[in-house]
Amino acid sequence: MVHRQRHTGGAGAAGAAGAADTAGGARDARGARGAGGAVVAVVGAVAFGLMAVTSGCSPSGAVADGSGPGDPADAVRGSADSLVRAGSSKASTSMEMASGGTRVTIRGKGVYDFARQVGRFQVVLPQDPAGADEHRPITELMAAGALYMKNRGAGVPSDKWVRIETRSLSDGNLVTGGATDPLAAAELLRGARKVGFVGEERVGGVDVRHYRGVVDLRAAARAASAGQRGALRVAAAKGFSKGSVPFDVYLDDEGRVRKLRQRFAVSDANVASTTLLYGFGVPAKVRLPAEKDIYAGKIAGP
Repeated sequence: MVHRQRHTGGAGAAGAAGAADTAGGARDARGARGAGGAVVAVVGAVAFGLMAVTSGCSPSGAVADGSGPGDPADAVRGSADSLVRAGSSKASTSMEMASGGTRVTIRGKGVYDFARQVGRFQVVLPQDPAGADEHRPITELMAAGALYMKNRGAGVPSDKWVRIETRSLSDGNLVTGGATDPLAAAELLRGARKVGFVGEERVGGVDVRHYRGVVDLRAAARAASAGQRGALRVAAAKGFSKGSVPFDVYLDDEGRVRKLRQRFAVSDANVASTTLLYGFGVPAKVRLPAEKDIYAGKIAGP
């Protein structure tokens, strides 16, 4: 049962805005080097070249002082551990991108094994503005240190997977794949700062506590688990201009993330990533591709 907490108004967390490196041309599927080039190659493929970089916006609204049982910052920072204890869950993701007068939403759905740090998602791309036919869903396998993509398009055989090292991506695969890795998103919260309790709500029929704050990326990278630390260090160093990520997170009575919305800052666009977790404990059978099934050719840039 969620305990009631007294709360008063306060200032919302400040957002971040900035710029990231970009580069064009072909990239080797397993040896992509240069964080900016990898982001362009992969995000360009996922978002069909509509945009290659993203930026964030600030949360708004009152934030409470967090008075009541427990410390808000401790609850938020420990949520990744609560997910690992839960073992697995179903997940739905959405990534809303806006640049100028163009806006797209990329959606994903799948399962995630938090203990093994692997997940499987079907990512659905919207119809492109030129009116082309809808794109085939991309199958994505998320693993500690790697992202695998099938139906990648642009010269990749339909029976082959593209493997991308997440350390080669300037954002640590927080936005590149079009679906934020749920564990990486939760690991970011280890660097939560200026956390306030907003109030009690319901998400998916479950009582939750809503918290708001800002992530310090460098602090998150230092506190991250071994499997996520390398990618988050890259994101802290290169991916986001001011080193901070505003967030809203909704935790259930066991401290598990039920909903997480994060706003990232990378250039002249806006991106908001939302992750919903439910069905905890479901079987999450994720089998990574064999070496022979991984594409070894070039990946065309957008």
